[in-house]
Amino acid sequence: MASLNVGNLGEYLRDQRRTAQLSLRQLAEAAGVSNPYLSQIERGLRKPSAEVLQQVAKALRISAETLYVRAGILDEKEREELETRAVILADPSINERQKQVLLQIYDSFRKENAAESAPDAAAADAGADDADASSDASSDASNDNASDAERPSS
Repeated sequence: MASLNVGNLGEYLRDQRRTAQLSLRQLAEAAGVSNPYLSQIERGLRKPSAEVLQQVAKALRISAETLYVRAGILDEKEREELETRAVILADPSINERQKQVLLQIYDSFRKENAAESAPDAAAADAGADDADASSDASSDASNDNASDAERPSS
């Protein structure tokens, strides 16, 4: 997990608030937090909880996961997975059973890809070891041939 980067989060929140054309007071009211507290978050003086970030995200109509990443609570890879799941679960055009099946397929693909990438890394390491071993063997063979050349023939 990344460390908290509150200054970057504050700047981002300020930019989002201004884009939404909300005053600090309006956002604080919509998010259910105090105006001074929100001001301190924007200035990088306070570290908000995940719950406060969720409330602010809802008020700004942006992804809470994006704020979690900015705050260092969540890493980018985890955010992408959560957002994918959220989109599937929020889709009104498919029923609950279909959503669960899609999530199971998604999980199986992620596991399969993780398993495939792990052996590739191990194979690359093994390949490097094999290359070292064959280089050592050819080096030994060269040394043996040089030794043979130095010996007088009988």
